[in-house]
Amino acid sequence: MHLRDFRKAGHTPTLFCAFLYFDVSFMIWVLIGALAVSISGSFWPKPDGVANDEYLRQIAPLKTLMVAVPLLGGSILRLVLGLLTDRIGARRTGLIGMTLTAVPLLLGWLWADTLPQMLLVGLMLGVAGASFAAALPLASRWYPPQYQGLAMGIAGAGNSGTALATFFGPMLAVSLGWHAVFALALLPLAATFVVYFFLAKDSPNQPAPKPLLDYAKVLGQADAWWFCLFYSVTFGGFVGLASFLNTFFKDQYFPNNAVMGGVYAGYFTTLCVFSGSLLRPIGGYLADRFGGVRMLLGLYFCTAAALLGLAFLPSVAMALALLFVVMGLLGMGNGSVFQLVPQRFRKEIGVMTGVVGAAGGIGGFFLPNLFGGMKWLTGSYGTGFAVFAGVSLLCVGLLWRLRAGWESTFLAPTMPAAEPVEMAVASN
Repeated sequence: MHLRDFRKAGHTPTLFCAFLYFDVSFMIWVLIGALAVSISGSFWPKPDGVANDEYLRQIAPLKTLMVAVPLLGGSILRLVLGLLTDRIGARRTGLIGMTLTAVPLLLGWLWADTLPQMLLVGLMLGVAGASFAAALPLASRWYPPQYQGLAMGIAGAGNSGTALATFFGPMLAVSLGWHAVFALALLPLAATFVVYFFLAKDSPNQPAPKPLLDYAKVLGQADAWWFCLFYSVTFGGFVGLASFLNTFFKDQYFPNNAVMGGVYAGYFTTLCVFSGSLLRPIGGYLADRFGGVRMLLGLYFCTAAALLGLAFLPSVAMALALLFVVMGLLGMGNGSVFQLVPQRFRKEIGVMTGVVGAAGGIGGFFLPNLFGGMKWLTGSYGTGFAVFAGVSLLCVGLLWRLRAGWESTFLAPTMPAAEPVEMAVASN
């Protein structure tokens, strides 16, 4: 693959707009997770006479529910934006999505002062996460099959917006208060809207809208459900951890530092998020070259190994290193899954982006709640990492069984002819 040919094959300004829209939307989508330490301190102050460990155990399910609700909202609304993308185009859908995203930001700034109110704000913030269903088709439809992995990887690298939230959010919350952070988020959203309005264009290759019954037929195909499962682990793992890690680092390693503990946790979370975001395009590129199935087999296996190490709750330095690796592997896994989806469902890419993306959001919703539940039941976040490792190993086994059928059908024309790379268990 030559990058010069890649630039000629599509529309660079639109690819940039897809990335920018995705980036700002992801920043906003995980904002509650980035501010979780400050918000939880406001909602649930520690009672006198209660041991710190017991206090953290009791409020863990409440905190993880709060940070997970935006992910659930995103999974639901992605289906809506996926349908809109196929019917009115990705550009118009993106403009609608950004307009609606301003509403929960205003509510978070001026209104939300209780957990029920924050849950409503979080659910509405799901429209930012639903940007996935418009941003990726906006980019994908400009590029031929041989460049899908790289194009989708570049657009999908907009999940780096989570790093902006986790880095700046805790600092601004300490100095200005967490309500003000919602107000400040309106500024990059408005700037993105203007750039997107003037530069983004729909591809002339957009398929004609189909009856809703045709979308239901897609869900009748087993491959659609397999992609949903695999993406719920890679993307769900990435965004779920991105929302949860501030809470994890603060509770596990800085439990007695009420002021700066959340800021340190934000720094560490940002490093981990950068790993996944920056490596997503690389995952797509390598999947283009060596095959998405082979990449995913190795990525799932290595993810499971790193998660098992985290189950022992090692030192903060080791935990940071392992989570950096895990987030990088999950980021590459996101790019690898979406190297496969357009090849199998080229004509239905809009609705499939919404469906598969919704599954990723649902996976992200369950993951923080898994950790919160395990903390409440066992007193340790380590159990949650062990369960997540088991799910990753399950994906290895399932993908191994599907491999032969996929590579003999829709992947046959694009399988690499030379230099096969056998990663981890893929060589067994």
